[in-house]
Amino acid sequence: MTTKPAVLVTGGAGFIGSHTCKALFENGYTPVAFDNLTTGHADAVRYGPLVKGDVRDADAVQAALQAHGAQAVLHFAARAYVGESVRMPLAYHDNNVGGMIGLLQGCAAAGVERVVLSSSCATYGVPATLPIREDCPQNPINPYGYTKLVCERMLAEQAAATGLRYAALRYFNAAGADPSGALGERHDPETHLIPLALQAAFGTGPALSVFGTDYPTEDGTCIRDYIHVADLARAHVLALDHLLRGGASLCVNLGTGQGVSVRMIIRAIEAMTGQPLPVVYGPRRAGDPPSLVADPAQAHALLGFRTSQSDITTILRDAAPWFRPVRQAG
Repeated sequence: MTTKPAVLVTGGAGFIGSHTCKALFENGYTPVAFDNLTTGHADAVRYGPLVKGDVRDADAVQAALQAHGAQAVLHFAARAYVGESVRMPLAYHDNNVGGMIGLLQGCAAAGVERVVLSSSCATYGVPATLPIREDCPQNPINPYGYTKLVCERMLAEQAAATGLRYAALRYFNAAGADPSGALGERHDPETHLIPLALQAAFGTGPALSVFGTDYPTEDGTCIRDYIHVADLARAHVLALDHLLRGGASLCVNLGTGQGVSVRMIIRAIEAMTGQPLPVVYGPRRAGDPPSLVADPAQAHALLGFRTSQSDITTILRDAAPWFRPVRQAG
């Protein structure tokens, strides 16, 4: 069997980063988690070494790459809360854009020329048409989305100037947990719909707040495209394989092409638990698009990627154990 190289996974102690480290390990890579542990969890790093460091520190990035002989980087390390980005824009520019500068400088110094970027559908803003294709205009409406767009452009500019090749993966709504129960979703504060809804259902959190019931959708609530974190992790491995085989740089959406409304998630949780979900309805939040749904055709065409675990029932089943009052062993 061909030995696969070590790869540096920035943000490897976080939600998507740790799941991707598991997928990399299972596919023969050695994932080296590089994380400052401000939001990540050291106990989620189980599939390779942990290097504590900050991506804004180019020397630390270079040292980690060289010490472990890493031949590529999967870059997850970033602030990722839309609302927080509106309140703290400078922190997002410092961490997300500054982090990309440090990362690319460290890669250049170490001679590493393959980067997979955790990007976002937030780069599109409010789409003019659905489903969203990769050639849709990118007009972000918050600092988070803008900083991710800047990171994509920095990669494209560095690629034009050097031998760098990259994959920018524009996620839609990541959700779920490792099906084996080894890894889950832990955010502080928690702002994502599915964890908040499950906490409300199990009594480990307050009633679920639903913002807006008068959107131009079938049931009046926002529609989003939810993708299982295990599917996301697999897509990163495929993108890495593509680049290491000599494939060209690419930007692709990672989603299912199927929209799920807030009320559909509420009904699915009620069906799973057999109990009504406590809900408080309120007005819309500024800047929430009515519907965000991916056209996933390019990811299939270029990477051979299709989701296999991203139906809402499977996502909720895998996520639920992490939000019950007492988790079962095993």
